[in-house]
Order: sequence, then C-alpha cells, then structure tokens
Amino acid sequence: MEHIKNNFPFLEVLSEEQILEIHNATLEIMSKIGMVIKDDDGIKLLKEAGAIVEGENVKIPEYLLKKSLSTAPSRIPMYDRLGNFSMSLEQGKTNFGTGSDTIFILDIDSHERRKVVVKDVGNIARLVDALPNLNFAMSMGTPSDVNPKDSYLFGFIEMAKNNTKPMVFTANNLEDIESIYNIACSIAGGKEKFRQKPFLIIYTEPISPRLFNSESVQKLLFCSEKGIPIAFPPSPNTGGGGPISVAGAMALGNAECLTGLVMAQLKNPGSPFIFGPNVAALDMKTAVVSYGAPEWVLASAGTVAMARFYNLPAWGTSGATDSKVVDAQAGMEAMLSVYNSLLTRSQLVHDNGYIESGLTSSVEMILLVDEAISISKYIVNGIPVNKKTLALDAIRRAKPGGGFLDDDHTLTNWREMQYISKRQDRNVYDNWLRLGKKDMFQRLNEEAKEIIGRHKVPVLTEAAEKTIEDILNSRK
Repeated sequence: MEHIKNNFPFLEVLSEEQILEIHNATLEIMSKIGMVIKDDDGIKLLKEAGAIVEGENVKIPEYLLKKSLSTAPSRIPMYDRLGNFSMSLEQGKTNFGTGSDTIFILDIDSHERRKVVVKDVGNIARLVDALPNLNFAMSMGTPSDVNPKDSYLFGFIEMAKNNTKPMVFTANNLEDIESIYNIACSIAGGKEKFRQKPFLIIYTEPISPRLFNSESVQKLLFCSEKGIPIAFPPSPNTGGGGPISVAGAMALGNAECLTGLVMAQLKNPGSPFIFGPNVAALDMKTAVVSYGAPEWVLASAGTVAMARFYNLPAWGTSGATDSKVVDAQAGMEAMLSVYNSLLTRSQLVHDNGYIESGLTSSVEMILLVDEAISISKYIVNGIPVNKKTLALDAIRRAKPGGGFLDDDHTLTNWREMQYISKRQDRNVYDNWLRLGKKDMFQRLNEEAKEIIGRHKVPVLTEAAEKTIEDILNSRK
C-alpha cells in the first residue's frame, strides 16, 4: 500500500485530431503564405538551406522544419549565476517567473502608480530571489531614470546584482545583447563556462502577423551562435496581430515561432529553443490586450499541447491581471492562469506579478501569485493514499461523537498533511480586529517591505563588476 501511485490532475484542451489540424495549418502558413524577413543574414541562411525566397517573403518547406525539430533539444537545463543547477525546461516540469519591461509600478510606500526607476528593478529581483515558488526572474520594469538607449542594460545589471536565479532578459538591439553576453561570461568565469552552465534566456519576438524585423533576427542568430537559450514568442493576439479565433491565432503564432526555430537551428544545430506564442485577446470594447482573458488561459493550454507534439519546451503565461489594483479581480485572474499552467505542465511561465494588462508591476501582486502557485501545487500533487494517510488506527481510537484533535496521528502529521497558508487570513473575527483589520493587500505590502529589507544576495565578483563598469563607460 505504501507504493500506490498518485493520480496527478492533468488538463488537455486539444484532441490529437485538433493538434494535427493546427499543425497542418501551420505548415500551410510557413510553406505557402510565407514570412516577411527584413534581414539579409536571415534570408541568406534560409535560402541556402532550400527555402523559397521571393524578395523579402520567405516560404519554408516542411522538410526544413522537420530537420530543425530533429536537432532542437527537448530538455534545457538552466543554472543560477553561481553555477548551481537550478531548473529544467522539459515536459512535465513547470517553472514560474516574473515578466519584464513594464512602464509603471505601484509604489511600495504610497501605493500610487508611477514610472519605474532602476531601484525598483533591483528590489523586485531581490524579492524574486527570496520567494520559494518563483524559479526565474525577468527585469520587471524599464527604468525611466537612465538614458533610454541604456534602459535594458541597466535593467539586466540590476537583476543580476540582486538575484541569483536564472534570468530571462530583453534587449533593445544587438549592442545590448553583446554587452549583456559579455557581462554574463564574466559572471560565469569565461565564455566556455557560460556555455556549459547558462543562466540567461533571451526573450525576443517577431511582429505578428508574419513580420521579422532585422533586430529580432539578429538577436535570434547571435544567441543561437553563443548557445544562449532562446524564447521567441510572437504575439498574434486575437483580433489584433492574429485572427479573432483562438485556433487561427495559434496556427499563425506556431508558424512565426517555428520560423524562428528553423533559423536558430540553421545557424547552430542543437541550440536551445523554447516554443510558444503569446495568444491573448485584443478586447473589442477597449482595444486593450487582455492579460486576464480566458482566451489567453485556453491558448496557453493549447500551446503546451503543441509543444508536446513538437517535443520542445513550452513558453507560458500566468499570474497577471487587467485590474489596476491588487483586488478580487486580480486574485481571480491570477489563480485561474496559475492553476492552468500547472494542470497543463507548461514549462517556462512568465508575467507573474503584472497588473494593468502588463503595463504595471506590483510587489504585492508577485507575493499574491507566489501564494497562488503554492496552493495550486498542493492541489495538483493529488491525494496521497497509503497506510499513514488512511489513518485506520486513529479511526479505531476515536470515540464515537468525539474527534481527532488530540490524537497522536494529528499531532504527528498535521504539518505534513495540512496546507499551511502564509498569507490567507483564517483568524476568527475578534483576532482579525485585534491584528489591525488588515486586508490581503496590506499584509502583502508589509511582507514585501520586510523581505526586500532583509534578504541578502551574494555579490558579483570583482571581475564581473569591472566588466560592468567598463561597458557602461564605453557607452557614454
């Protein structure tokens, strides 16, 4: 009985027939309609491999996709910046992290919405480093208090200084990526050490529908050559960059993402690549790309199904809301998407902590999502059934009409067998009054301040700090 296998809940939103139909539509888009690629290196790479080039429009035959899928790894091990194995991007493993590049933040003291500054990026990175349910960091803000051309670089530096976990970074152009790559190699102790134990993932994307600008292609090819894992998610949002239908947007996003895969594998066969488009809904009433829409949750689940079909790690989204504050709407939308990500086994799940449809960051929202992940993991882990959990001895001891509160089974196992919430209020009313009548937002805000104030992160090496100083001086 001790070895009874647990039944872990699992959600599948596409049938095998539906997966094949979306795949066939993807092939049609890639081989018959084509992609507009505004980069000579990208066009040359594809043309020499056998793609049909008609000016800037490139059509990719199915055999090129098959060859690229055969060389792309199905598992991507990721390390922290100290060189320790940290997370694995592979089927069945789910890893959560924040988002990037917000313009605004809810001020931790005034609770007012304001523009992000460099210090905010560092504070959020330190918070992520301390939280048990977040596996990777993104810069979570575009600093407004530095030269705009250097904002991505400063965001990365703050993230690296205040966080040890794997990092997903963004960059404005190739110059940014080269600078970030040089800093990363200095942190790792050299180019070869960084290649062997990568702790960075590039986030770059084409422009839906079907446009690959030179900047995104150059970033893709550089990272492929250097062995930096690549997340290349287009955003064919329904009714905006993609058709109004989820299936049509998914097919277009698949084609755009897989075009990036083909270029990456042609540049460097075996280079790590993470599959998955961002398919949210462009709300027809407000013209806002909705981060809390059920379409995004549904499309995220479909993306994981397609990733399994292609045997690639899956990109995902959760823990975000369209609400402007951390309220009931935020909690509802975050919990639904987090639970969905765990039920579908999405692998690299970003945007946790976004409010206002991805425009604003919130430390309180990050903590709320950390709790949502913890609760969802408890549910998805299922119900253990064995001699200990069936508790027959305790049931024999219990007096009819009595209880189990003081039974040895309860006293010995309650910490293990009961979910202990850090952030949910379960006090009786009088105790809640005595503790200050605090709502969830107040409790989250106090906890965020406490963590940011006390959590210590290992400092960068002198060599890494010198590299950062030299790069910043060279860009003045």
